[in-house]
Amino acid sequence: MTRRTIATLLLASSALAATSVSARPMTAEDVAKLENVGAIAIAPDGDRIAYTTVSLPDVTEGEENGGPRQQLRLAYGPDNIRDFLPDDVNVGGVAFSPDGRWVTFLWTKGDEDRAVWGIPVDGGAQQKLATIEGAAVRSYAWSPDGQSMHLVADPAADKARDGQSKAGFNAIVYEEEARFNRLFRVAIGETPDEEPREITVPGFVSDIKIAPDARFAIIESAPTPTVDDSYTSKRVHILDLASGRVSSVVETPGKIGDVEISPDGSQLSLIAGVDMHDPAATTLYLVDVATAQFRPLNEGAPEAAVDAEWLPDGRLAAVIHKGAQSMLRIYDAGGSVVAEHDGEELILTAVEAAGNRVAVAANSPAHPNELFVWQGNAFERWTAHNPWLSEIDMGEQRTVTYTARDGQAIEGVLIEPVGRIPRGGAPLIMNVHGGPEAHESNGWQTAYSKPGQVAAGQGYAVFLPNYRGSTGYGVAFAKQHQGDYAGKEFDDIVDAKRHLVAEGIADADRVGITGGSYGGFASAWGATFYSPEYAAAVMFVGIANNISKFGTTDIPNEMYLVHERKWPWEEWDELLERSPIFHVDKAETPILIMHGEEDTRVSPTQSYELYRNIKTRKPETPVRLVLYPGEGHGNSQAASRYDYNLRMMTWFDTYLKTGDRKAPMPDPRPELADGTVGTGSSAED
Repeated sequence: MTRRTIATLLLASSALAATSVSARPMTAEDVAKLENVGAIAIAPDGDRIAYTTVSLPDVTEGEENGGPRQQLRLAYGPDNIRDFLPDDVNVGGVAFSPDGRWVTFLWTKGDEDRAVWGIPVDGGAQQKLATIEGAAVRSYAWSPDGQSMHLVADPAADKARDGQSKAGFNAIVYEEEARFNRLFRVAIGETPDEEPREITVPGFVSDIKIAPDARFAIIESAPTPTVDDSYTSKRVHILDLASGRVSSVVETPGKIGDVEISPDGSQLSLIAGVDMHDPAATTLYLVDVATAQFRPLNEGAPEAAVDAEWLPDGRLAAVIHKGAQSMLRIYDAGGSVVAEHDGEELILTAVEAAGNRVAVAANSPAHPNELFVWQGNAFERWTAHNPWLSEIDMGEQRTVTYTARDGQAIEGVLIEPVGRIPRGGAPLIMNVHGGPEAHESNGWQTAYSKPGQVAAGQGYAVFLPNYRGSTGYGVAFAKQHQGDYAGKEFDDIVDAKRHLVAEGIADADRVGITGGSYGGFASAWGATFYSPEYAAAVMFVGIANNISKFGTTDIPNEMYLVHERKWPWEEWDELLERSPIFHVDKAETPILIMHGEEDTRVSPTQSYELYRNIKTRKPETPVRLVLYPGEGHGNSQAASRYDYNLRMMTWFDTYLKTGDRKAPMPDPRPELADGTVGTGSSAED
């Protein structure tokens, strides 16, 4: 194993705010190298923190293509970080054993099934601790005494069906062949050879946590394995461990998010929706375990609860997002607020606590997620995983609030071009988030599908609007888009453009739009209905036809409950008129359309529809369709991500920077960095 200190890295990161003679703009190749902190676990005594770093193979340097990989590290302080496993051990589900002697994790070794492994914190090789024969382990929880684990594992193998498939009879009956996860208790301590004991649980269980006194566990379970049910119908079940039966169900009416058990086992914290029409789980509740009754702590507040964690003394720490900023809020056991710690320039995304430590994952405009510890009334940075960011000349970033046409105040995040805004305004890219039940924070805003600092380094301004329907501003604001597809929500984006033009930030004739999923819907709407407003568009996994979208998505109930609040047969004409394909006669905006071929959330047929309609009806309008084999609702493979970023920026350089809507389309294959062998991940019409 190797040891390394990060004191020099932290020193280098402090130079981000300073201008350097060697500063350079950020590139797509830089985006491909980014590494960020993922999962966090704290030892019971608080003396060490296990965490993962998430990265992808660097295909720009010739590494073999692949998906995200998580590497295990241990932190002992801001100048003491230890790499704890070989680089090729891709882990998940990081935890400490109750006695703190082991760091445990999920790992798929070679051709074996995914199992629970552990490595001693004081040295030694990793060992397999718990497995289920013929099934992958999805999640696990230690018993408080360390003598057993509960494992959520894949469904049992269907040997008859497997045999039929090998013989060529591999037809799939859509939505009629659901297979359910299983729950097992596995001995760890004195009797490691004891056979796993299966526990019958209702529905499709996805996670489990054990109470500190081992009297009960909580399981998250949905009626079926469908994505729609995981969104709209998942509930928390309280499982009596002595009898193996569910004693009660927390009957929250809407979506659920993070759930945690208090140190004394009397309460749960639960982040959930306020009703079945709440677009997102953003309200923090306390749940009485004895009665399963729940009460909200921040209902109606203009904010979103993001994550929560009980402190050893019985208080509750919660990450709260208020608009584009964040804070750490502390509640007492009764639910009263006792302290609030402003994140200031940090955007907190997760919190963990144990012993004498409270740790958070947090990002800022200058860096992706890193590990911070609450220390001396401040967040102390412990990691710096992208020290080379000190070389980058970044555009200034800030929040902007403007007034929409009907008087509604809307906030967003602005990244200014590096250097200065030219007279007459800069070319501007509207980067629209998906959901729309999500929001943009004033933190790190650069990714493979987000222009961010790459665009800023090339002279663009980038604006990320928290339009109506966004979270972070309260449930009422998040519901304002409902029943109004492409209405006020997308008008808000145009109003942002007009505000930035009036402020001298943007050039009115050189404004583009991009986004994925619902942001892709906004991009398609901008290229058709609002075509006069946008000089270029890049649409990713977006919606083109609201009628056919309903019939081809895996979340039809989600669409009804939290988006339109009507079924298609109640408003055929309205849905068609709010679809980009209906307005193709206006489409003069050059549009690049990109989509994963295996997307079940927004079928790639949505992109086919828009492409074919524009190609046929408006042949003079530049349009290109790029498909990514093997990718779903967003790209996961390193080559597909790098390819996407190159194509997006080349499209904007061709049409937005110049403002020439009739320019010839760029080459169908992007220019790759030296050392790469080609993405092998895209196909075009």
